[in-house]
Amino acid sequence: MEQLSFFAVPSPCIGVCQSDRRGYCMGCLRSRDERFNWMSYSELQKQDVIRLCTQRKRRRQYALPKAKQLELQTQQTSHTPQLDFDSASTPADDVDLTDFSLD
Repeated sequence: MEQLSFFAVPSPCIGVCQSDRRGYCMGCLRSRDERFNWMSYSELQKQDVIRLCTQRKRRRQYALPKAKQLELQTQQTSHTPQLDFDSASTPADDVDLTDFSLD
C-alpha cells in the first residue's frame, strides 16, 4: 500500500549535469535511468530514488578520504628510493678508474 503524501517530492537536481565514470550524475547522484524517468515515477519511487542518492553520497564521502590516503601512500613509496645492499653487482663496479688521478 502506498503512503499518502501531501507534497510532491522535488527533484534532487542541483544543476550539475555531468556523469562520473560509473554513470551517476556528479550533482544529484542519480543514475541515467533515474534522471530520465523522474517525471514518470510515482511519489514512492521518487522517495526511493532520494534514499538511494543519500546512500550514494555517504559512500562517496567515505571513499574520498580512503582514496586520498591510498594516493599519499603510493606517492610516498614512489618517492622513497629502495636501495638493494644485498645485490652482487653495484653501479660502482661498472666505473672504469684506470684514467683517474689525484694530481
